[in-house]
Amino acid sequence: MWVGFALVSALCLGFYDVMKKLSVRDNDVLAVLLLNTFFGALLMSPVIIGGLANGSAGLGGGGAGHLLILAKAVIVLLSWLPGYFAIKHLPLTIQGPINASRPVMVLVGAVAIFGERLNWIQWIGILLGFASLFFISRIGSREGFSFRESRWILLSIAAAVMGAVSALYDKFLLKRFDPLEVQAWYSLYQCVVMGCSILVVRRVVRRGGASPRFRWRWTILFIPLFLTAADIAYFHALSMPDSMISVVSMIRRGSVLIPFLYGVFALHERNVKVKLLDLSVLLLSLVLLVVGSSM
Repeated sequence: MWVGFALVSALCLGFYDVMKKLSVRDNDVLAVLLLNTFFGALLMSPVIIGGLANGSAGLGGGGAGHLLILAKAVIVLLSWLPGYFAIKHLPLTIQGPINASRPVMVLVGAVAIFGERLNWIQWIGILLGFASLFFISRIGSREGFSFRESRWILLSIAAAVMGAVSALYDKFLLKRFDPLEVQAWYSLYQCVVMGCSILVVRRVVRRGGASPRFRWRWTILFIPLFLTAADIAYFHALSMPDSMISVVSMIRRGSVLIPFLYGVFALHERNVKVKLLDLSVLLLSLVLLVVGSSM
């Protein structure tokens, strides 16, 4: 059952990435990011309001629990800020596979922290995931996005690393709290943290030059819709006792298929054949992980 929730989450994440790309292109990244967090908090507000109406502060009413959720919001901030700037400047057919490397990082933490063990089929899948990351590094160099010199590549990698940290922290949280409550309070704290942080970042950006003019696009509204749906499925998957964070994380990275196809057919990005080879290797690794999880 948890594999099914992970697949639903992957589908929603794919459309989420496309909506991000459409929203931030030639637009003010920070304004788009702030609106995303605001609408996300608005979507989950009925859960908080319902809890308060029943005389509960949520998360068992413990202040320590709220501090743990606040920490989650900070971790996501450190992933989203570089990630939004990276997706604005990188082709989807490069940024997507880099983002899909998160499960490799999650695997290291899952084995070291949670003591998870993989069978031989899943290990083959992980090795193919490493191979996929190597291929995309070579492709990026062809298009002028060197892993060593491009700041957008470095920002994308930083976003992936912090995303992996966030995934491991999620497993920790969902052993202690209800998934829906975690998502609701996290959305609220995320909006507050993002708002305060963006005010600071905005001042720094203005000192360095004028920021792009903000343009409203309806795709901005779809960012939190797809993200909220993806998170609901994701949190439910992780909350199941037999779920494995390393496998759930890898399945979610299958979302790369949707932005990849959009980048090829709608944006007409280059080097499609070699990128398709890389994507095929990645998808094969995901299939092996799903098959291995059912053994």
